[in-house]
Amino acid sequence: MGITGEPDREQLLRAVEGGSPEEVGKLLDAGPGPATAPELREELLATAHGWYEEGAEARLRRLTGAVGPARTRSVAEGENCRVTEITLGGRTVRDGHGGILTLLEWTFRILTPVEELVTRAVRHGDREHCDWGQSESVFFMRQSPETWAEKVAFHRHPDPLRRLFVAELLGMEAFGHSFMQHARWYERKRLEVLAGWVEVEDDGAVLAELLWVVENEDFPGTQALGLRHARHPDPRVRRRVPELIERPLTAETVRVIRDLCRDPDGEVRARAAQMLGGEELREEDRPVLLGLLRDPDPEVVRWAASATARGYDRSPEITGALVELLDSADPDVRLSAAYGLALRDDPRTEEAYGKVEPLGPELEGDHRSEGLWRWRAGMYTQARSE
Repeated sequence: MGITGEPDREQLLRAVEGGSPEEVGKLLDAGPGPATAPELREELLATAHGWYEEGAEARLRRLTGAVGPARTRSVAEGENCRVTEITLGGRTVRDGHGGILTLLEWTFRILTPVEELVTRAVRHGDREHCDWGQSESVFFMRQSPETWAEKVAFHRHPDPLRRLFVAELLGMEAFGHSFMQHARWYERKRLEVLAGWVEVEDDGAVLAELLWVVENEDFPGTQALGLRHARHPDPRVRRRVPELIERPLTAETVRVIRDLCRDPDGEVRARAAQMLGGEELREEDRPVLLGLLRDPDPEVVRWAASATARGYDRSPEITGALVELLDSADPDVRLSAAYGLALRDDPRTEEAYGKVEPLGPELEGDHRSEGLWRWRAGMYTQARSE
């Protein structure tokens, strides 16, 4: 829909009914925003609320009288979220009415109750849904201690989805705290909540999110926390453990990483490979890394190759494995292998980069692509004597 000048009533109502928060946001940005006439505000809010309460598919059935299954598909809304598009009885709408209602209330300076914002967020059970994202955005902008305390209280809720929502909010704050008023106060309170919560959380998805938050906070005992969860039954939790381990690896932590390198879950192995490949290997660790460089999971090989390329191991076995990877079908793996040879001042570097080029658009500008000219310039010659 093209937008020229201030949108009229019909445009706004059609957009609200259509269920796309992105489209409604564009129209509100083009118009007078909070200065919208009170009568229109009420009409827009009532329309959004009606569609949200009844549900997009149920209302379409009532309006069209259609029977039989609806046609649905997931569609992107902007860059960060998705909605379900529903076609029934010759009409098509999207199910983002909860997000639209949240957006309208914030635009019209209506403070939605905290419990209602949380309920809207989790309605679809999907953290990528726009209803979830709109509630997150409003919470991030509402920075009063009262609102913060109310939303964080949901970390004790029996519903793990609500707890996951709160955990994600804490993660947003961890990254954006410098933009928040009273940032130090929020940081202190977050750490207090996290310290108690992470010890008792029993849902794998929520615990994995909490460990990600801990990883990005100045959290005491981070490594000990990671070690305690290295054998957790949920792979989502085990995936977080390598990032909680400190470098350089000790005899204790290298044993944990070595075990994770043999994990049945590919992503766990990939993350552990990133840790092990960057270390100065013990003799007993080298076969583990060689196994990762030949792993059946291509993502594991990609992570292992990237870490090994810039790692400290200069043994003939590891260098030989990098040479093998020059025949990989994955250009990212080939680039890591060539870069690793350059860093080792290997005479096969020129030939290796010949197998990498031309670089595709996704690898143009990658720092590894500079390895060839740096090697030609003699910037890696010290590697030969090490």
